[in-house]
Amino acid sequence: MLYAGVDLGTSAVKLLLMDGGGKIQKIVSKEYPIYFPNPGWSEQKPEDWYEQTMAGLKELLADCDKSQVAGISFGGQMHGLVILDQEDRVIRPALLWNDGRTYEECDYLNNVIGKDKLSEYTANISFTGFTAPKILWVKNKEPENFARIAKIMLPKDYIAYRLSGVHCTDVSDASGMLLFDVKNRCWSKEMLEICGVKEEQMARIFESYEVVGTLKPEIAAELGVPETVKVIAGAGDNAAAAVGTGTVGEGMCNISLGTSGTIFISSEKFGVDKFNALHAFAHADGHYHLMGCMLSAASCNKWWMDDIIGTKDYAAEQAAIEKLGENHVYFLPYLMGERSPHNNPNARGTFIGMTMDTTRADMTQAVLEGVAFALRDSLEVAKALGIKIERTKICGGGAKSPLWKKIIANVLNLKVDVIESEEGPGLGGAILAAVGCGEYASVKEAADKLVKIIDTIEPDPELAAKYDARYAQFKEIYPACRPLFEIIR
Repeated sequence: MLYAGVDLGTSAVKLLLMDGGGKIQKIVSKEYPIYFPNPGWSEQKPEDWYEQTMAGLKELLADCDKSQVAGISFGGQMHGLVILDQEDRVIRPALLWNDGRTYEECDYLNNVIGKDKLSEYTANISFTGFTAPKILWVKNKEPENFARIAKIMLPKDYIAYRLSGVHCTDVSDASGMLLFDVKNRCWSKEMLEICGVKEEQMARIFESYEVVGTLKPEIAAELGVPETVKVIAGAGDNAAAAVGTGTVGEGMCNISLGTSGTIFISSEKFGVDKFNALHAFAHADGHYHLMGCMLSAASCNKWWMDDIIGTKDYAAEQAAIEKLGENHVYFLPYLMGERSPHNNPNARGTFIGMTMDTTRADMTQAVLEGVAFALRDSLEVAKALGIKIERTKICGGGAKSPLWKKIIANVLNLKVDVIESEEGPGLGGAILAAVGCGEYASVKEAADKLVKIIDTIEPDPELAAKYDARYAQFKEIYPACRPLFEIIR
């Protein structure tokens, strides 16, 4: 049988077709625009997601035996606010995960409601990217739109709804809304009350591998596939990527170098970082995970290459980088503010340490290293909890760079395992579809059988020691700059 994984990203939807044995048959990508109406704001049109997903599915399935298509599932950008009216029409463009407009609402949640209560209700505190403060922003700033809300959804779940007719979400994606009781895997009645919404306005909750329904007849006809094709709930992009990289079970780790960057640590038991520097979420395998998330990762390199240097030849720029661990230029990768561990929407990207002999290659190297150092910030929180990690998987667009993987391995002093497929969320979605359709008994069984390690980058002790010294300097820069960020916003 065949299974489709839909990775609804920030810049594009990537669709993947996998057979029951894990072989990837085809990959398709369709782009859509992102809008920045004001500084720090970030929006997309859900209709664009749907149109490009349907176009992508048609292309993905064009050459296969359509009678063999059994299931479709998802990985998707998290936290985005999609609001629908009584006729299930989109009320306004979606506020995305990297939208920073909700600092007033976050301040209210964290400091008036209180971080302790938020953590008690949801296992997390408020970040500007989360969904609950976005709901409060609409309530405060667009009351006429708030009054029209009949359903509150997340990005990938809007696509699942359009395909199946079911208002659904999964536990991993719901965990990032600040409306979900992560420990008990249900909506938090206290948080719903705080945000002024009712449970009937929320989607029905599923485990990531559960079937939510089948394709609507008209959708099946348009795609040319059987009406029996199952729609499986899927997962937030990081949990889906973790499934796609085999990061399931106790103490497994994955680093994602996508538009955002994450370090994801799976656990069979529920646990919360007492400072809430890391997110505590439900995992797609039926258990839990801790996650540090930075808002700008590979997007920092894309910004530097495309918009500042003006080149698409990333490999050529990186080829000029020779002396790792010796760069005197540092870069704070906070182009969209920052989440883990600083939780500061006013933080900004910053270069420091340039001199008259600083080269273009030094600046490029600083961008790559800055992302790695910021990931280490979250790793250090996990280590302080007593979590022992010796190796990590890696995925995302940035993982295609051999140099960046080497920098990651040595900055974090971890063995970095490269898997056969770097299609993390899309592959994770397809695996969840296979589990939902009964091809495999569990997510762990599927991941163990389907995910293959093909290379490991070992840290070099001498280089890791150099980066230790560099990291000690890097971690002093943000505290020094933090007062300035409050002034220059």
